[in-house]
Amino acid sequence: MLPILLALAFIVLLILVVIAGQPDEFTVTRSATIAAPPETIFPHVNDLHQWEAWSPWAKLDPNAKSTFSGAAAGTGAVMAWEGNNKVGTGKMTITASQPGESVRFRLEFQKPMQATNTAEFTFRSEGKQTLVTWSMQGQSKLMGKIFGLFMNCEKMCGGQFEKGLASLKTLTEK
Repeated sequence: MLPILLALAFIVLLILVVIAGQPDEFTVTRSATIAAPPETIFPHVNDLHQWEAWSPWAKLDPNAKSTFSGAAAGTGAVMAWEGNNKVGTGKMTITASQPGESVRFRLEFQKPMQATNTAEFTFRSEGKQTLVTWSMQGQSKLMGKIFGLFMNCEKMCGGQFEKGLASLKTLTEK
């Protein structure tokens, strides 16, 4: 019986070491080149009312409920959402907005996991095109580190960012 208990203790210790070895922070970044000037693309990101037209999460749950408060657009604009288990429940607030250059958000997730992250869109003119970069950074707390053992956040969120940027491209290149 003692060898079994020692083996189990070793396995638990090994799992704890692997969890503790996970990074304390994460960053997910994706970019796309869009054949439109920053001034054309920027309003679709800066006005949260326009997100439903291109957001990948809107497509994951067309019945999700969104509510808006604060400023109409730009700094201080807030969108809260409540949806199925694919989109969860949360709120995003625009914390900084530089027309044609960048939009920064505070993301507060309540379900399926609680987390607070920062997201940002940047717009860089490249001739007649714009390089749009969407990134998200956050802390990996204990539950995030455990979650990271089974799900690849970089791949999961990055894939959604790619879909969103592709939709934004289609919408703004018309």
